Amino acid sequence: MTKQWAPLSRAKAPFFYFKQWLWGNSAPQKKQNHSRHNESYRKELEDEKSMFEAGSPPPFKIGEIRAAIPPHCWVKSPWRSMSYVLRDLVVIAALAAMAMHFDSCLVMWPFYWFAQGTMFWALFVLGHDCGHGSFSDNATLNNIVGHFLHSSILVPYHGWRISHRTHHQNHGHVERDESWHPLTEKTYKSLEKSTKWLRFTFPYPLLAYPIYLWYRSPGKSGSHFSPSSDLFVPHEKRQVLTSTFCWSMMIALLLGLSWTVGVIPVLKLYGVPYLVFVMWIDLVTYLHHHGQPNLPWYRGQEWTYLRGALTTVDRDYGWINNIHHDIGTHVIHHLFPQIPHYNLVEATKGAKPVLGKYYREPQKSGPLPVHLFWVLMRSLRVDHFVSDEGEVVYYQADPDLTTKHE
Repeated sequence: MTKQWAPLSRAKAPFFYFKQWLWGNSAPQKKQNHSRHNESYRKELEDEKSMFEAGSPPPFKIGEIRAAIPPHCWVKSPWRSMSYVLRDLVVIAALAAMAMHFDSCLVMWPFYWFAQGTMFWALFVLGHDCGHGSFSDNATLNNIVGHFLHSSILVPYHGWRISHRTHHQNHGHVERDESWHPLTEKTYKSLEKSTKWLRFTFPYPLLAYPIYLWYRSPGKSGSHFSPSSDLFVPHEKRQVLTSTFCWSMMIALLLGLSWTVGVIPVLKLYGVPYLVFVMWIDLVTYLHHHGQPNLPWYRGQEWTYLRGALTTVDRDYGWINNIHHDIGTHVIHHLFPQIPHYNLVEATKGAKPVLGKYYREPQKSGPLPVHLFWVLMRSLRVDHFVSDEGEVVYYQADPDLTTKHE
């Protein structure tokens, strides 16, 4: 039975509408405890499974999706791509100049940190396009721009590019996926209690990216900086060394600036925005593969490239969509990573009639995607591990860990 709410008083109405504007449809009406959230999530999962089994083979082929996408969506424009690079660099420079000019205004700094960290994340997305080859058809241009953008935010371009290629080639596969892949029950139970707690307790998962670059995920070994890592084959070693060298030069630049102008200014202008960027990349990459009921993972003969791609989830980030180059339009990106970011929205519109129920419509956001915080928190409470057996599996919750979150 739908709960009927009493009419708003005149005093409460302005606050209510402001809250709706900020939070969108996910504005919390009242505080609820974690048990009710967990129960709601389980009911949502059961209801969705009863209506549609997302783990069943789709009735269409990848060629049908490709044919539904307008031909011009595949065209890459290096000039247009470079215009986005210029736009982002101008914004970053303007923000830094503003911060230095209003250095004594303490209220300004939190705004600067969030805005500049978000722009660092936008730079990452453009470098990400270089890694996929969707930036342009010129591999040399892609690698030069990709190194410049990623090294500036302490990402080893080729090391990350190669591991990210592995992620795309094996998306949705329990064992072979590279990014935020699920832990098997055996691996999960082998972790120390402190490791489990850190992995599934906010905000620690949003600080994982630098650790991942150095050590990868639990159950995997290697480093994005080492050419001898299991991530790479012999002919890729020189590329990895080049990117590690560029990363080292950025570290040297930051140390030199710290020596010249002081550690505190460098931390204020670069260090804190870098942490905001890390939180963005962890949040976005996690939520495009988690936080949705009835989200299957595969292994063995059940896995195919198409079915794996359909496990990804689109997210709406409100005003941030344009700032971070529509990376929230993720399903089509995983199916066809060669499509430029500025054509992903249109390509998705063309493909949706073919995808049908296999496309999960994203929840609409307010100007800021605050609703995704609750999606993240719910997922951290219930998406802990998958079964060691079975070729189509779903996340399960650790009751002990779930209880600690309540």
